[in-house]
Amino acid sequence: MNWVARTGFVRNFWLNSDFRTSMKRKILPAAMILLLSGAVAASGDQRISLLPKLQPGKTLTYLVHCRGYKNVKTESSVAVPLAPAPSEIDADGLLRIEIVDVQRMSDRTAVQARGQILPRPPASADAATTVQKSSANPQNQALASKSIEFTISLDGSAEKVIGLEELDPADQEVWRAWLARFAAAWTIPAQRAKIGDKWSAEQPEPASSPIVALVWVRDSTYVRNEPCRSAQRSAAGEIFPSGGPEETCAVLLTTARLVQNSSSKDATPEDFKLHELKTTGTAKGANEIITYISLTTGLVVRATEDANQQMDVVVTRADGSNRVHYNVNAKSQSEVLLVTETPPSRP
Repeated sequence: MNWVARTGFVRNFWLNSDFRTSMKRKILPAAMILLLSGAVAASGDQRISLLPKLQPGKTLTYLVHCRGYKNVKTESSVAVPLAPAPSEIDADGLLRIEIVDVQRMSDRTAVQARGQILPRPPASADAATTVQKSSANPQNQALASKSIEFTISLDGSAEKVIGLEELDPADQEVWRAWLARFAAAWTIPAQRAKIGDKWSAEQPEPASSPIVALVWVRDSTYVRNEPCRSAQRSAAGEIFPSGGPEETCAVLLTTARLVQNSSSKDATPEDFKLHELKTTGTAKGANEIITYISLTTGLVVRATEDANQQMDVVVTRADGSNRVHYNVNAKSQSEVLLVTETPPSRP
């Protein structure tokens, strides 16, 4: 759920979303959504599965936008060759997903799929309303030829990922952002929910960090049903708002907090201890995710994530010498939008 900062020992310190697109502006503020969640139709009392209804051979297209930055301040009296560096990412991509196989076990589903980055449309601040055209030049077509194979397991995690490292960094972020949003329904207990349901989950931060015992605490709510609509892509590569009928979507609100379960006075990971290093400091973060899932198809129609994370850490040798102080602030945003293909016109 986070944008990875890839340099030094914080190269995998993740961070996501703090910008609002016009699509996000149409979503009621979280507090208002929760207040309105009680005013729902009686049909909302029935638990339903929000998992996507997929068959082998089906193809899906998503427009994905990721934006983020990482600022780093370093104070050190010694040279630090592996110090984390400031970085930025601004990636747009059209991701085509082909479903290879689907395995169902009770209310759980595992999906084997293949993904490919299509020629990109021009960058735009508003993916939901701005007409975008993909480039048809041969070089861009060549970049789109690489694909990634993967399996979404029964618990929603990615397994057997092949080809990810062959993609350029921007395309990797596009795939990661799409996967995190597409697999939202896998986090629902028993894969069935009704309006008003709430659920929580904890997951250790999987990335390497100089702060030990970091845990993501995620709280989710099925807040209401609401009209939703995908975008459309023409044969010429233009993306525009769909003129088709609206669907009804489940609106899920997820807030995630990065919690430090170690003392700020001694937050040293085991691999740092092996190198006779000691770390002190804190890490924290807060992410907000809003996901629209079609009640008809189970597909994520659109989703946004906003995140803000900080780390303030001091690394010293075990004897207290060679002190290095890092202050890392990062923000990132991602937006995912389902795109349907416009049927070719008849002559």
